[in-house]
Amino acid sequence: MSEETTTPAIDRRRYTRITRFFGGVIFSFIFWDVVLGRIPVVRRYVRRSRTERYRKQSRRFRELAVSMGGVMIKLGQFLSARVDILPKEVTDELKGLQDEVPPVPLDQIRAAIYAELGDPALSFAEVETEPMAAASLGQTHRAWLLPDEDEDGNPVSQRGAAVVIKVQRPDIETVVTTDLEALRVVARWIMKYRPIGRRANVPALMEEFAVTLWEELDYMLEADNAARFRAMFAHDQGVNIPEFYPDLCTSRVLVMENVESIKITDVEGMTSAGIDPKIVADKLLEVYFRQIFEEAYFHADPHPGNLFVRPLGPDPAAAVVEVEEGVDSAETETPPAPRPFQIVFVDFGMVGRIEALRARLRKVLVAVTQRDAYTLTQAYQELGFFLPGADLERINIANARLLDQIWGRNLLDLSRPDPREVQELTLEFRDLLFEFPFQVPQDFIYLGRAVGMLSGLVSQLNPEINPWYHIEKYGEKVIRSEEGRQLTRDVITETFRRYARVPAQLQQFLDSAEAGRLQIRTIQDEQTRKRLDRLERRVSQLNSTVLAAALLISGTLLYLNGATMLGYLAWGATAAFVFWSLFRARG
Repeated sequence: MSEETTTPAIDRRRYTRITRFFGGVIFSFIFWDVVLGRIPVVRRYVRRSRTERYRKQSRRFRELAVSMGGVMIKLGQFLSARVDILPKEVTDELKGLQDEVPPVPLDQIRAAIYAELGDPALSFAEVETEPMAAASLGQTHRAWLLPDEDEDGNPVSQRGAAVVIKVQRPDIETVVTTDLEALRVVARWIMKYRPIGRRANVPALMEEFAVTLWEELDYMLEADNAARFRAMFAHDQGVNIPEFYPDLCTSRVLVMENVESIKITDVEGMTSAGIDPKIVADKLLEVYFRQIFEEAYFHADPHPGNLFVRPLGPDPAAAVVEVEEGVDSAETETPPAPRPFQIVFVDFGMVGRIEALRARLRKVLVAVTQRDAYTLTQAYQELGFFLPGADLERINIANARLLDQIWGRNLLDLSRPDPREVQELTLEFRDLLFEFPFQVPQDFIYLGRAVGMLSGLVSQLNPEINPWYHIEKYGEKVIRSEEGRQLTRDVITETFRRYARVPAQLQQFLDSAEAGRLQIRTIQDEQTRKRLDRLERRVSQLNSTVLAAALLISGTLLYLNGATMLGYLAWGATAAFVFWSLFRARG
Protein backbone atom coordinates (compact mmCIF):
# COMPACT_ATOMS: atom_id res chain seq x y z
CA MET A 1 0.00 0.00 0.00
CA SER A 2 1.35 3.45 -0.79
CA GLU A 3 0.34 6.93 0.19
CA GLU A 4 -0.29 7.82 -3.43
CA THR A 5 -2.81 5.06 -4.07
CA THR A 6 -4.65 5.46 -0.76
CA THR A 7 -6.22 8.86 -0.13
CA PRO A 8 -8.90 8.48 2.56
CA ALA A 9 -10.53 11.60 3.97
CA ILE A 10 -8.89 13.31 6.92
CA ASP A 11 -10.63 13.21 10.30
CA ARG A 12 -10.66 16.95 11.05
CA ARG A 13 -11.51 16.51 14.71
CA ARG A 14 -8.58 14.17 15.23
CA TYR A 15 -6.30 16.44 13.17
CA THR A 16 -7.20 19.46 15.35
CA ARG A 17 -6.66 17.54 18.58
CA ILE A 18 -3.14 16.49 17.56
CA THR A 19 -2.02 19.91 16.29
CA ARG A 20 -3.50 21.63 19.35
CA PHE A 21 -1.61 19.31 21.71
CA PHE A 22 1.77 19.74 20.01
CA GLY A 23 1.17 23.48 19.61
CA GLY A 24 0.76 23.66 23.39
CA VAL A 25 3.96 21.67 23.95
CA ILE A 26 5.93 23.96 21.62
CA PHE A 27 4.48 27.10 23.25
CA SER A 28 5.40 25.75 26.71
CA PHE A 29 8.97 25.07 25.58
CA ILE A 30 9.35 28.56 24.09
CA PHE A 31 7.86 30.28 27.15
CA TRP A 32 9.90 28.38 29.75
CA ASP A 33 13.18 27.36 28.13
CA VAL A 34 13.66 30.12 25.55
CA VAL A 35 12.06 33.22 27.16
CA LEU A 36 12.19 32.69 30.94
CA GLY A 37 15.39 30.65 30.63
CA ARG A 38 17.24 33.80 29.54
CA ILE A 39 16.11 35.96 32.45
CA PRO A 40 18.78 35.85 35.19
CA VAL A 41 16.29 36.17 38.07
CA VAL A 42 14.26 33.04 37.17
CA ARG A 43 16.86 31.05 35.21
CA ARG A 44 17.75 28.83 38.16
CA TYR A 45 14.11 27.96 38.84
CA VAL A 46 13.54 27.15 35.15
CA ARG A 47 16.44 24.68 35.24
CA ARG A 48 15.30 23.07 38.50
CA SER A 49 11.75 22.59 37.26
CA ARG A 50 12.72 21.29 33.79
CA THR A 51 12.71 17.59 34.71
CA GLU A 52 9.23 17.72 36.23
CA ARG A 53 7.86 19.78 33.33
CA TYR A 54 9.20 17.29 30.78
CA ARG A 55 7.75 14.42 32.78
CA LYS A 56 4.30 16.04 32.86
CA GLN A 57 4.37 16.75 29.12
CA SER A 58 5.40 13.15 28.42
CA ARG A 59 2.60 11.85 30.66
CA ARG A 60 0.07 14.01 28.81
CA PHE A 61 1.32 12.70 25.47
CA ARG A 62 1.10 9.10 26.69
CA GLU A 63 -2.52 9.66 27.75
CA LEU A 64 -3.27 11.23 24.37
CA ALA A 65 -1.63 8.34 22.52
CA VAL A 66 -3.53 5.68 24.48
CA SER A 67 -6.86 7.42 23.91
CA MET A 68 -6.25 8.01 20.17
CA GLY A 69 -4.17 4.98 19.17
CA GLY A 70 -2.85 4.82 15.62
CA VAL A 71 0.29 6.74 14.75
CA MET A 72 0.35 8.42 18.16
CA ILE A 73 1.08 5.05 19.77
CA LYS A 74 3.71 4.30 17.13
CA LEU A 75 5.34 7.70 17.62
CA GLY A 76 5.41 7.24 21.39
CA GLN A 77 6.99 3.80 21.07
CA PHE A 78 9.56 5.24 18.68
CA LEU A 79 10.43 8.11 21.02
CA SER A 80 10.62 5.80 24.05
CA ALA A 81 13.48 3.91 22.38
CA ARG A 82 15.54 7.05 21.68
CA VAL A 83 17.40 7.04 24.98
CA ASP A 84 20.38 8.42 23.06
CA ILE A 85 18.75 11.79 22.31
CA LEU A 86 15.83 12.24 24.72
CA PRO A 87 15.88 12.89 28.48
CA LYS A 88 15.37 9.88 30.72
CA GLU A 89 12.19 11.36 32.23
CA VAL A 90 10.66 11.39 28.73
CA THR A 91 11.63 7.85 27.72
CA ASP A 92 10.62 6.44 31.13
CA GLU A 93 7.11 7.88 30.79
CA LEU A 94 6.66 6.58 27.24
CA LYS A 95 8.19 3.11 27.48
CA GLY A 96 4.96 1.58 28.81
CA LEU A 97 3.04 2.43 25.63
CA GLN A 98 3.77 -0.99 24.13
CA ASP A 99 1.57 -2.60 26.78
CA GLU A 100 -1.16 0.05 26.93
CA VAL A 101 -2.71 -0.34 23.47
CA PRO A 102 -6.46 -1.12 23.87
CA PRO A 103 -7.54 -4.18 21.85
CA VAL A 104 -10.12 -4.22 19.07
CA PRO A 105 -13.30 -6.19 19.99
CA LEU A 106 -13.41 -9.74 18.59
CA ASP A 107 -16.52 -9.13 16.48
CA GLN A 108 -14.66 -6.44 14.51
CA ILE A 109 -11.71 -8.80 14.08
CA ARG A 110 -13.99 -11.55 12.80
CA ALA A 111 -15.61 -9.06 10.42
CA ALA A 112 -12.19 -8.08 9.06
CA ILE A 113 -11.22 -11.74 8.57
CA TYR A 114 -14.55 -12.43 6.84
CA ALA A 115 -14.05 -9.45 4.48
CA GLU A 116 -10.58 -10.66 3.48
CA LEU A 117 -10.76 -14.48 3.66
CA GLY A 118 -14.44 -15.34 3.77
CA ASP A 119 -16.06 -17.36 6.55
CA PRO A 120 -13.38 -18.05 9.23
CA ALA A 121 -14.97 -21.43 9.94
CA LEU A 122 -13.87 -22.59 6.48
CA SER A 123 -10.21 -22.00 7.30
CA PHE A 124 -9.79 -22.16 11.08
CA ALA A 125 -10.81 -24.76 13.63
CA GLU A 126 -10.53 -22.22 16.45
CA VAL A 127 -9.66 -18.54 16.95
CA GLU A 128 -8.90 -17.39 20.49
CA THR A 129 -11.13 -14.64 21.85
CA GLU A 130 -8.38 -12.77 23.72
CA PRO A 131 -5.65 -11.24 21.54
CA MET A 132 -2.04 -12.28 21.95
CA ALA A 133 -0.96 -8.67 21.50
CA ALA A 134 -2.62 -5.40 20.56
CA ALA A 135 -0.41 -3.03 18.57
CA SER A 136 -0.87 0.46 17.17
CA LEU A 137 -1.84 -0.66 13.66
CA GLY A 138 -3.25 -4.14 14.22
CA GLN A 139 -3.48 -7.03 16.63
CA THR A 140 -2.76 -10.76 16.72
CA HIS A 141 -4.79 -13.78 17.81
CA ARG A 142 -3.77 -17.39 18.32
CA ALA A 143 -5.66 -19.76 16.05
CA TRP A 144 -5.57 -23.32 14.72
CA LEU A 145 -6.13 -24.39 11.13
CA LEU A 146 -8.62 -27.07 10.19
CA PRO A 147 -7.15 -30.54 10.80
CA ASP A 148 -5.82 -32.76 8.04
CA GLU A 149 -8.06 -35.56 6.83
CA ASP A 150 -7.36 -39.25 6.33
CA GLU A 151 -8.11 -41.23 3.15
CA ASP A 152 -11.79 -41.47 4.09
CA GLY A 153 -12.12 -37.73 4.57
CA ASN A 154 -12.23 -37.88 8.35
CA PRO A 155 -10.22 -35.37 10.44
CA VAL A 156 -7.13 -36.95 11.99
CA SER A 157 -7.20 -34.59 14.97
CA GLN A 158 -9.41 -32.04 16.67
CA ARG A 159 -7.51 -29.12 15.15
CA GLY A 160 -4.60 -28.54 12.80
CA ALA A 161 -1.42 -26.48 12.89
CA ALA A 162 -1.08 -23.67 15.43
CA VAL A 163 -0.96 -20.29 13.71
CA VAL A 164 -1.13 -16.59 14.47
CA ILE A 165 -3.60 -14.28 12.70
CA LYS A 166 -2.54 -10.66 12.34
CA VAL A 167 -5.40 -8.31 11.49
CA GLN A 168 -5.35 -4.56 10.78
CA ARG A 169 -7.45 -2.24 12.92
CA PRO A 170 -10.67 -0.91 11.36
CA ASP A 171 -10.34 2.38 9.40
CA ILE A 172 -6.59 2.44 10.04
CA GLU A 173 -5.87 4.14 6.69
CA THR A 174 -7.94 7.19 7.70
CA VAL A 175 -6.22 7.28 11.09
CA VAL A 176 -2.71 7.09 9.57
CA THR A 177 -3.48 9.70 6.90
CA THR A 178 -4.86 12.13 9.48
CA ASP A 179 -2.04 11.63 11.97
CA LEU A 180 0.70 12.01 9.36
CA GLU A 181 -0.82 15.22 7.98
CA ALA A 182 -0.99 16.68 11.48
CA LEU A 183 2.58 15.63 12.28
CA ARG A 184 3.84 17.18 9.03
CA VAL A 185 2.48 20.52 10.23
CA VAL A 186 4.18 20.01 13.61
CA ALA A 187 7.46 19.17 11.83
CA ARG A 188 7.34 22.50 9.98
CA TRP A 189 6.70 24.32 13.26
CA ILE A 190 9.72 22.63 14.87
CA MET A 191 11.96 23.73 11.98
CA LYS A 192 11.31 27.36 12.99
CA TYR A 193 13.48 26.79 16.07
CA ARG A 194 16.97 27.48 14.75
CA PRO A 195 19.04 25.13 16.99
CA ILE A 196 16.91 22.21 15.73
CA GLY A 197 16.47 23.51 12.18
CA ARG A 198 20.27 23.68 11.71
CA ARG A 199 20.84 20.12 12.90
CA ALA A 200 17.93 18.10 11.57
CA ASN A 201 15.68 18.19 8.54
CA VAL A 202 12.62 17.33 10.59
CA PRO A 203 10.18 17.22 7.61
CA ALA A 204 12.55 14.82 5.80
CA LEU A 205 12.78 12.61 8.89
CA MET A 206 8.99 12.78 9.09
CA GLU A 207 8.72 11.53 5.50
CA GLU A 208 11.09 8.64 6.25
CA PHE A 209 8.85 7.76 9.20
CA ALA A 210 5.75 8.01 6.96
CA VAL A 211 7.15 5.78 4.20
CA THR A 212 7.98 3.00 6.64
CA LEU A 213 4.60 3.41 8.32
CA TRP A 214 2.70 2.91 5.06
CA GLU A 215 4.87 -0.12 4.31
CA GLU A 216 3.81 -1.58 7.67
CA LEU A 217 0.20 -1.39 6.52
CA ASP A 218 0.89 -3.56 3.47
CA TYR A 219 0.85 -7.05 4.95
CA MET A 220 1.81 -8.67 1.65
CA LEU A 221 5.00 -6.61 1.74
CA GLU A 222 5.60 -7.87 5.28
CA ALA A 223 5.28 -11.45 4.02
CA ASP A 224 7.85 -10.65 1.32
CA ASN A 225 10.18 -9.18 3.96
CA ALA A 226 9.87 -12.35 6.03
CA ALA A 227 10.73 -14.45 2.97
CA ARG A 228 13.88 -12.42 2.43
CA PHE A 229 14.92 -12.85 6.07
CA ARG A 230 14.21 -16.57 5.83
CA ALA A 231 16.52 -16.82 2.80
CA MET A 232 19.13 -14.68 4.56
CA PHE A 233 19.33 -17.07 7.52
CA ALA A 234 18.51 -20.31 5.71
CA HIS A 235 21.85 -21.85 6.72
CA ASP A 236 21.93 -20.48 10.27
CA GLN A 237 20.41 -23.01 12.67
CA GLY A 238 20.46 -20.38 15.42
CA VAL A 239 17.83 -18.15 13.75
CA ASN A 240 14.18 -18.98 13.17
CA ILE A 241 11.88 -17.05 10.82
CA PRO A 242 8.22 -18.21 10.83
CA GLU A 243 6.56 -19.60 7.74
CA PHE A 244 3.61 -17.74 6.25
CA TYR A 245 0.50 -19.28 4.62
CA PRO A 246 0.25 -17.47 1.25
CA ASP A 247 -3.31 -18.65 0.55
CA LEU A 248 -4.46 -17.00 3.78
CA CYS A 249 -2.51 -13.73 3.44
CA THR A 250 -3.86 -10.45 2.06
CA SER A 251 -2.84 -6.82 2.37
CA ARG A 252 -4.89 -6.59 5.62
CA VAL A 253 -4.68 -10.08 7.12
CA LEU A 254 -1.66 -12.33 7.71
CA VAL A 255 -1.61 -15.95 8.83
CA MET A 256 1.75 -17.32 9.95
CA GLU A 257 3.25 -20.18 11.90
CA ASN A 258 2.98 -19.76 15.67
CA VAL A 259 6.59 -19.59 16.88
CA GLU A 260 6.09 -17.94 20.28
CA SER A 261 8.50 -19.13 22.94
CA ILE A 262 10.57 -17.59 25.75
CA LYS A 263 10.53 -13.80 25.54
CA ILE A 264 13.95 -12.33 24.77
CA THR A 265 13.92 -10.38 28.06
CA ASP A 266 12.88 -13.37 30.22
CA VAL A 267 16.33 -14.13 31.63
CA GLU A 268 14.90 -16.33 34.39
CA GLY A 269 12.91 -18.35 31.85
CA MET A 270 15.99 -18.94 29.71
CA THR A 271 18.06 -20.01 32.71
CA SER A 272 15.33 -22.41 33.83
CA ALA A 273 15.31 -23.94 30.32
CA GLY A 274 19.09 -24.48 30.45
CA ILE A 275 19.92 -21.61 28.07
CA ASP A 276 22.77 -19.23 28.89
CA PRO A 277 21.52 -15.62 28.43
CA LYS A 278 25.11 -14.46 27.82
CA ILE A 279 25.35 -16.70 24.76
CA VAL A 280 21.99 -15.35 23.59
CA ALA A 281 23.40 -11.81 23.86
CA ASP A 282 26.43 -12.79 21.76
CA LYS A 283 24.23 -14.42 19.13
CA LEU A 284 21.89 -11.42 18.96
CA LEU A 285 24.82 -9.06 18.31
CA GLU A 286 26.22 -11.41 15.67
CA VAL A 287 22.85 -11.58 13.88
CA TYR A 288 22.47 -7.79 13.81
CA PHE A 289 26.06 -7.18 12.72
CA ARG A 290 25.36 -9.38 9.74
CA GLN A 291 22.09 -7.63 8.93
CA ILE A 292 23.61 -4.14 9.10
CA PHE A 293 27.14 -4.55 7.73
CA GLU A 294 26.68 -7.42 5.25
CA GLU A 295 23.08 -7.41 4.08
CA ALA A 296 22.35 -3.67 4.61
CA TYR A 297 18.83 -4.88 5.43
CA PHE A 298 17.75 -5.20 9.04
CA HIS A 299 14.79 -5.89 11.32
CA ALA A 300 14.07 -2.35 12.52
CA ASP A 301 11.72 -3.13 15.42
CA PRO A 302 13.61 -5.36 17.88
CA HIS A 303 11.39 -4.68 20.90
CA PRO A 304 10.84 -7.59 23.35
CA GLY A 305 7.49 -8.53 21.86
CA ASN A 306 9.09 -9.30 18.49
CA LEU A 307 11.96 -11.53 19.65
CA PHE A 308 11.83 -14.95 21.29
CA VAL A 309 14.33 -17.62 22.31
CA ARG A 310 13.34 -21.18 21.39
CA PRO A 311 15.10 -24.08 23.22
CA LEU A 312 16.41 -26.92 21.06
CA GLY A 313 16.86 -30.52 22.11
CA PRO A 314 16.51 -31.89 25.65
CA ASP A 315 17.38 -29.79 28.68
CA PRO A 316 20.94 -30.81 29.72
CA ALA A 317 20.15 -30.02 33.36
CA ALA A 318 17.45 -32.68 33.34
CA ALA A 319 19.76 -35.37 32.02
CA VAL A 320 20.69 -38.19 34.37
CA VAL A 321 24.31 -38.00 35.49
CA GLU A 322 25.86 -41.44 35.60
CA VAL A 323 28.17 -41.90 38.51
CA GLU A 324 30.63 -44.78 38.67
CA GLU A 325 30.10 -47.14 41.58
CA GLY A 326 32.16 -46.24 44.60
CA VAL A 327 33.17 -42.80 43.25
CA ASP A 328 32.04 -39.61 44.94
CA SER A 329 29.57 -37.79 42.66
CA ALA A 330 31.05 -34.42 43.68
CA GLU A 331 34.33 -35.46 42.01
CA THR A 332 32.81 -36.71 38.74
CA GLU A 333 29.80 -34.50 38.17
CA THR A 334 30.38 -31.68 35.67
CA PRO A 335 28.00 -28.80 34.97
CA PRO A 336 25.79 -29.46 31.95
CA ALA A 337 26.63 -27.75 28.67
CA PRO A 338 24.40 -24.79 27.78
CA ARG A 339 21.32 -25.80 25.86
CA PRO A 340 21.23 -24.88 22.16
CA PHE A 341 18.60 -22.40 21.06
CA GLN A 342 17.22 -20.32 18.22
CA ILE A 343 16.55 -16.59 18.17
CA VAL A 344 13.05 -16.18 16.71
CA PHE A 345 12.04 -13.00 14.86
CA VAL A 346 8.43 -11.98 14.26
CA ASP A 347 6.76 -8.85 12.80
CA PHE A 348 8.58 -7.87 9.63
CA GLY A 349 6.55 -4.77 8.86
CA MET A 350 9.33 -2.38 9.87
CA VAL A 351 12.62 -3.10 8.10
CA GLY A 352 15.58 -0.87 7.31
CA ARG A 353 17.23 -0.70 3.89
CA ILE A 354 20.64 0.96 3.98
CA GLU A 355 22.35 -0.23 0.80
CA ALA A 356 23.49 3.34 0.03
CA LEU A 357 25.16 3.58 3.46
CA ARG A 358 26.76 0.14 3.63
CA ALA A 359 30.27 1.14 2.44
CA ARG A 360 30.40 4.11 4.82
CA LEU A 361 29.11 2.08 7.75
CA ARG A 362 31.77 -0.54 7.05
CA LYS A 363 34.32 2.28 7.02
CA VAL A 364 33.12 3.28 10.49
CA LEU A 365 33.47 -0.33 11.65
CA VAL A 366 37.02 -0.64 10.28
CA ALA A 367 38.04 2.72 11.75
CA VAL A 368 36.76 1.75 15.21
CA THR A 369 38.42 -1.67 14.94
CA GLN A 370 41.77 -0.04 14.14
CA ARG A 371 41.09 2.80 16.57
CA ASP A 372 41.78 5.21 13.74
CA ALA A 373 40.14 8.49 14.84
CA TYR A 374 41.01 10.32 11.62
CA THR A 375 39.26 7.76 9.38
CA LEU A 376 36.36 7.59 11.84
CA THR A 377 35.88 11.36 11.55
CA GLN A 378 35.99 11.07 7.75
CA ALA A 379 33.36 8.33 7.79
CA TYR A 380 31.08 10.36 10.06
CA GLN A 381 31.44 13.33 7.71
CA GLU A 382 30.55 11.20 4.67
CA LEU A 383 27.47 9.94 6.53
CA GLY A 384 26.38 13.53 7.14
CA PHE A 385 26.78 13.84 10.91
CA PHE A 386 28.53 17.24 10.84
CA LEU A 387 27.25 20.69 10.01
CA PRO A 388 28.95 22.60 7.16
CA GLY A 389 32.05 24.38 8.45
CA ALA A 390 32.53 22.03 11.43
CA ASP A 391 36.09 21.94 12.81
CA LEU A 392 36.94 18.41 11.67
CA GLU A 393 40.43 18.50 13.13
CA ARG A 394 39.02 19.32 16.56
CA ILE A 395 36.39 16.59 16.19
CA ASN A 396 39.17 14.19 15.20
CA ILE A 397 41.01 14.94 18.46
CA ALA A 398 37.80 14.40 20.41
CA ASN A 399 37.20 11.07 18.64
CA ALA A 400 40.73 9.90 19.48
CA ARG A 401 40.30 10.89 23.11
CA LEU A 402 36.90 9.21 23.33
CA LEU A 403 38.14 5.98 21.73
CA ASP A 404 41.01 5.80 24.22
CA GLN A 405 38.58 6.51 27.06
CA ILE A 406 35.91 3.90 26.30
CA TRP A 407 37.77 1.13 24.45
CA GLY A 408 37.50 -2.25 26.11
CA ARG A 409 34.77 -1.32 28.59
CA ASN A 410 31.69 -3.47 28.99
CA LEU A 411 28.13 -2.22 28.50
CA LEU A 412 27.60 -1.78 32.23
CA ASP A 413 30.58 0.57 32.49
CA LEU A 414 29.59 2.41 29.33
CA SER A 415 26.07 3.00 30.67
CA ARG A 416 27.43 4.33 33.98
CA PRO A 417 30.40 6.56 33.14
CA ASP A 418 32.60 7.98 35.88
CA PRO A 419 31.36 11.55 36.61
CA ARG A 420 34.97 12.71 36.94
CA GLU A 421 35.79 11.43 33.44
CA VAL A 422 32.67 13.09 32.04
CA GLN A 423 33.65 16.37 33.70
CA GLU A 424 37.20 16.08 32.37
CA LEU A 425 35.99 15.47 28.81
CA THR A 426 33.45 18.29 29.12
CA LEU A 427 36.16 20.74 30.17
CA GLU A 428 38.58 19.59 27.48
CA PHE A 429 36.03 19.80 24.65
CA ARG A 430 33.70 22.53 25.93
CA ASP A 431 34.29 24.45 22.69
CA LEU A 432 32.75 21.58 20.70
CA LEU A 433 29.88 21.23 23.16
CA PHE A 434 29.21 24.96 22.93
CA GLU A 435 29.26 25.03 19.13
CA PHE A 436 27.65 21.57 18.84
CA PRO A 437 28.47 21.15 15.12
CA PHE A 438 26.45 17.93 14.77
CA GLN A 439 23.26 17.12 12.91
CA VAL A 440 20.87 14.19 12.47
CA PRO A 441 21.45 12.70 8.99
CA GLN A 442 18.56 11.44 6.94
CA ASP A 443 18.16 7.64 6.60
CA PHE A 444 19.35 7.12 10.18
CA ILE A 445 16.03 7.39 11.96
CA TYR A 446 15.37 3.63 12.07
CA LEU A 447 18.98 2.46 12.26
CA GLY A 448 19.55 4.62 15.34
CA ARG A 449 16.34 3.35 16.89
CA ALA A 450 17.17 -0.30 16.22
CA VAL A 451 20.72 0.02 17.57
CA GLY A 452 19.42 1.76 20.70
CA MET A 453 16.84 -0.96 21.33
CA LEU A 454 19.41 -3.68 20.59
CA SER A 455 21.81 -2.17 23.11
CA GLY A 456 19.08 -2.24 25.75
CA LEU A 457 18.23 -5.89 25.06
CA VAL A 458 21.85 -7.03 25.12
CA SER A 459 22.55 -5.19 28.38
CA GLN A 460 19.60 -7.01 30.01
CA LEU A 461 20.91 -10.38 28.83
CA ASN A 462 24.52 -9.70 29.83
CA PRO A 463 25.45 -6.37 31.46
CA GLU A 464 29.11 -7.46 31.46
CA ILE A 465 29.26 -8.07 27.71
CA ASN A 466 32.24 -6.52 25.96
CA PRO A 467 30.92 -5.01 22.69
CA TRP A 468 34.45 -4.27 21.52
CA TYR A 469 35.16 -7.98 21.10
CA HIS A 470 32.32 -8.22 18.59
CA ILE A 471 33.35 -4.98 16.89
CA GLU A 472 36.93 -6.23 16.44
CA LYS A 473 35.74 -9.65 15.32
CA TYR A 474 33.43 -8.28 12.64
CA GLY A 475 35.79 -5.45 11.74
CA GLU A 476 38.60 -7.90 11.02
CA LYS A 477 36.22 -9.90 8.84
CA VAL A 478 35.47 -6.75 6.82
CA ILE A 479 39.19 -5.89 6.59
CA ARG A 480 39.94 -9.33 5.12
CA SER A 481 37.34 -8.78 2.39
CA GLU A 482 38.28 -7.15 -0.92
CA GLU A 483 36.32 -4.03 0.02
CA GLY A 484 38.19 -3.89 3.32
CA ARG A 485 41.58 -4.25 1.63
CA GLN A 486 40.71 -1.38 -0.72
CA LEU A 487 39.58 0.71 2.24
CA THR A 488 42.87 0.01 4.04
CA ARG A 489 44.83 1.08 0.93
CA ASP A 490 42.79 4.30 0.78
CA VAL A 491 43.52 5.02 4.43
CA ILE A 492 47.28 4.50 3.93
CA THR A 493 47.23 6.76 0.85
CA GLU A 494 45.45 9.50 2.76
CA THR A 495 47.95 9.18 5.62
CA PHE A 496 50.85 9.79 3.19
CA ARG A 497 49.00 12.78 1.76
CA ARG A 498 48.61 14.28 5.19
CA TYR A 499 52.33 13.91 5.83
CA ALA A 500 53.16 15.29 2.41
CA ARG A 501 51.18 18.47 3.09
CA VAL A 502 53.16 19.35 6.23
CA PRO A 503 56.36 20.69 4.49
CA ALA A 504 54.31 22.99 2.24
CA GLN A 505 52.31 24.29 5.19
CA LEU A 506 55.50 24.84 7.17
CA GLN A 507 57.16 26.63 4.23
CA GLN A 508 54.14 28.93 3.96
CA PHE A 509 54.44 29.65 7.67
CA LEU A 510 58.17 30.45 7.39
CA ASP A 511 57.67 32.63 4.28
CA SER A 512 55.03 34.64 6.09
CA ALA A 513 57.32 35.09 9.08
CA GLU A 514 60.28 36.11 6.90
CA ALA A 515 58.18 38.66 4.95
CA GLY A 516 56.80 40.15 8.17
CA ARG A 517 53.24 39.12 7.37
CA LEU A 518 52.91 36.81 10.36
CA GLN A 519 50.72 38.21 13.12
CA ILE A 520 50.71 36.64 16.55
CA ARG A 521 47.96 37.66 18.95
CA THR A 522 47.62 36.63 22.57
CA ILE A 523 44.10 35.28 22.89
CA GLN A 524 42.62 33.66 25.94
CA ASP A 525 40.19 31.65 23.82
CA GLU A 526 40.58 27.92 24.54
CA GLN A 527 39.87 26.88 20.96
CA THR A 528 42.54 29.24 19.55
CA ARG A 529 45.10 27.96 22.06
CA LYS A 530 44.46 24.39 21.01
CA ARG A 531 44.81 25.31 17.34
CA LEU A 532 48.23 26.82 18.10
CA ASP A 533 49.15 23.61 19.92
CA ARG A 534 48.20 21.61 16.81
CA LEU A 535 50.38 23.89 14.66
CA GLU A 536 53.28 23.31 17.03
CA ARG A 537 52.84 19.56 16.75
CA ARG A 538 52.85 19.79 12.96
CA VAL A 539 56.13 21.75 13.02
CA SER A 540 57.67 19.10 15.27
CA GLN A 541 56.76 16.45 12.67
CA LEU A 542 58.88 18.07 9.95
CA ASN A 543 62.04 16.01 10.49
CA SER A 544 60.07 12.77 10.50
CA THR A 545 58.25 13.78 7.33
CA VAL A 546 61.43 14.75 5.49
CA LEU A 547 63.12 11.48 6.47
CA ALA A 548 60.09 9.44 5.36
CA ALA A 549 60.01 11.28 2.03
CA ALA A 550 63.75 10.67 1.53
CA LEU A 551 63.33 6.94 2.17
CA LEU A 552 60.37 6.79 -0.23
CA ILE A 553 62.24 8.60 -3.02
CA SER A 554 65.37 6.49 -2.47
CA GLY A 555 63.36 3.30 -2.72
CA THR A 556 61.74 4.46 -5.95
CA LEU A 557 65.10 5.40 -7.51
CA LEU A 558 66.68 2.09 -6.51
CA TYR A 559 63.73 0.18 -7.97
CA LEU A 560 63.83 2.08 -11.26
CA ASN A 561 67.59 1.48 -11.56
CA GLY A 562 67.27 -2.28 -11.21
CA ALA A 563 68.03 -2.67 -7.52
CA THR A 564 64.63 -4.25 -6.91
CA MET A 565 65.38 -5.84 -3.54
CA LEU A 566 66.95 -2.66 -2.13
CA GLY A 567 63.95 -0.70 -3.38
CA TYR A 568 61.57 -3.00 -1.60
CA LEU A 569 63.64 -2.70 1.58
CA ALA A 570 63.57 1.09 1.39
CA TRP A 571 59.80 1.10 0.85
CA GLY A 572 59.35 -1.26 3.78
CA ALA A 573 61.49 1.01 5.94
CA THR A 574 59.35 3.96 4.84
CA ALA A 575 56.12 2.24 5.85
CA ALA A 576 57.58 1.07 9.16
CA PHE A 577 58.88 4.55 9.95
CA VAL A 578 55.58 6.23 9.11
CA PHE A 579 53.55 3.84 11.24
CA TRP A 580 56.07 4.21 14.08
CA SER A 581 55.70 7.99 13.84
CA LEU A 582 51.92 7.71 13.93
CA PHE A 583 52.10 5.43 16.95
CA ARG A 584 54.47 7.80 18.75
CA ALA A 585 52.22 10.79 17.97
CA ARG A 586 49.17 8.99 19.32
CA GLY A 587 51.04 7.93 22.45
